[in-house]
Amino acid sequence: MTHVKTPADETEARAIQDELRKSVVLDEPGPAPGSGLVAGVDVAYDDERDLVAAAAVVLDAATLEVVAEATAVGHVSFPYVPGLLAFRELPTVLAALEALPVTPGLVVCDGYGLAHPRGFGLACHLGVVTGLPSVGVAKNPFTFTYEEPGAPRGEASPLLAADGSVVGRALRTQHGVKPVYVSVGHRVSLDNACAHTLALSPRYRIPETTRHADSLCRRALREAVEGAAS
Repeated sequence: MTHVKTPADETEARAIQDELRKSVVLDEPGPAPGSGLVAGVDVAYDDERDLVAAAAVVLDAATLEVVAEATAVGHVSFPYVPGLLAFRELPTVLAALEALPVTPGLVVCDGYGLAHPRGFGLACHLGVVTGLPSVGVAKNPFTFTYEEPGAPRGEASPLLAADGSVVGRALRTQHGVKPVYVSVGHRVSLDNACAHTLALSPRYRIPETTRHADSLCRRALREAVEGAAS
């Protein structure tokens, strides 16, 4: 079982990020889009009860049919600190991933990879600790800037850090709809990350992996809360 150490404080968390960041692999293309098994992961919180529910849903990349799914519920083990969100989410996300009966060839996170203030978002962290190729597909650009991509599906523009470096792409997954923000996590190229995102988003702005995982983690949290109340 993959374990993630819970830091004692913010200083230790940043030190762990700095160390793990050295292991991010950026020179592999990753699996071919539209083939194999792709997992989506997402989490939902109940702040009042200090609970977090994670879901991992695996799709057949060719058909987008659900192949397997798993959930895990736990207590939040690290406070909310901007830039350190992975330490809140990863233990439960890993538990959900490890409960799956199959191993995906790619994991899509509802969040960030290199497009992160410390260059090490959830997709990077998860990829490094599991060894799985991973990408981040976020719903907003966080602190980064971009030029609006063209209106047609598939148009993209660079996502830029304050120093002008490219940390991802704003990608239009549906014609005329607000883009998503794709960044590399681990063992995938940015071109392939965008190609996977388009292949996983045939009808909606958000990839099917994220849509399924979002629905499942919300349901798992609701059931956990109802069970605790009964």
